Amino acid sequence: MNAPHTLHPSEERDLDKAARCGEPSYVWRAGQERRLQMILQAAGGKVQGRLLENGCGVGMYARRLAAHAGQVTGLEYDFERALQAREATQDLPGAAVLCAAGEFLPFPDNSMNFILSHEVIEHVQDDRLAVSEMVRVLQPGGRIALFVPNRGYPFETHGIYWRGNYRFGNIPLVNYLPRRWRDRLAPHVRMYSQNDLRRLFDGLPVRLVRQQVIFGAYDNIIARWARLGKALRFFLQWLEKTPLQHLGLSHFWVIEKL
Repeated sequence: MNAPHTLHPSEERDLDKAARCGEPSYVWRAGQERRLQMILQAAGGKVQGRLLENGCGVGMYARRLAAHAGQVTGLEYDFERALQAREATQDLPGAAVLCAAGEFLPFPDNSMNFILSHEVIEHVQDDRLAVSEMVRVLQPGGRIALFVPNRGYPFETHGIYWRGNYRFGNIPLVNYLPRRWRDRLAPHVRMYSQNDLRRLFDGLPVRLVRQQVIFGAYDNIIARWARLGKALRFFLQWLEKTPLQHLGLSHFWVIEKL
């Protein structure tokens, strides 16, 4: 019988960060490329002016978006990841990375032309304040491209806490529990229904341009079982055109400031 694995302190820190902040994209694959094209479509193909990635992780999206904007600024709460993002974008003219909280954006009112928030607000202390801050710094007519996890997805992808220990991985059916039970198992991350998102923007000077629920690209499955993974991707992304899209992985909203 194998002895139980004891986590090295660095592994425990990595799991703690994964729980608190989520895991950013480290490898660029089909799923990231698909979302990039959705972001560019929301921006009209190119941002004439300043683009803010609010929660830029290690800088993968910021680097690719730099070719489609006048100036790209990445903002990241975690200092180590902010350093990685700065290194990833240091050769890009006009690119900058700041370490700050999304609830207190260090920018003047009406100073950004486009904002990307990619799977971020579910991790912040105050999601309503984070949304209000994005609207505050956005110019009238500017847009926010927002991705957040969907409560209708059959798996909790951020792991759970069980008997005081964090268990990383895809946990089935957690998000279908009553909210108070679900939040006891996953107090580190929020999940959103469409009504939850509407309440976040309620009373703010914005209009909803696009709303969609999307499935993932399942690149990890494709890497191991190519035919099965591609068939699964094709079928689930086809479901985005049906009422069953509400079982998808993430909400994608495009919001315009009035």
